Amino acid sequence: MRPLFHPAPEDLQTSAILHALADPNRAAIFANIMRAGCVEACSALSAVGDRVIPKSSLSNHFKVLREAGLIRSERHGVEMRNHARWAEVEARFPGLLVSILNAYAGEGPRMEDGAAERPPAPIPPDNGSSV
Repeated sequence: MRPLFHPAPEDLQTSAILHALADPNRAAIFANIMRAGCVEACSALSAVGDRVIPKSSLSNHFKVLREAGLIRSERHGVEMRNHARWAEVEARFPGLLVSILNAYAGEGPRMEDGAAERPPAPIPPDNGSSV
């Protein structure tokens, strides 16, 4: 099995973070991981609003979030455990994640691809999620 790529905190780039969170589905997935602290089953995050994200798309969303440095994924047998890297990103770019996720929360429901989506709920800046 190939090792998973996780950028070092000093290698995090705003462009990668902005790209990763530009997709409302990925922003919702990241916000859900933040609230949960650790997500053991990727399928637990497959529902965004009233839609279900296909497994192949969900895998790609996790890859983009991981390679942007927003989450850390660890293999445990056949499952993947995902942790938010909030503290590392916040230390490098103070206030960036709070601003982005609060902006989504303030937009209200919107229409994309014909389906209404709920934006992620705002995240408090002192969330103690570990790596």
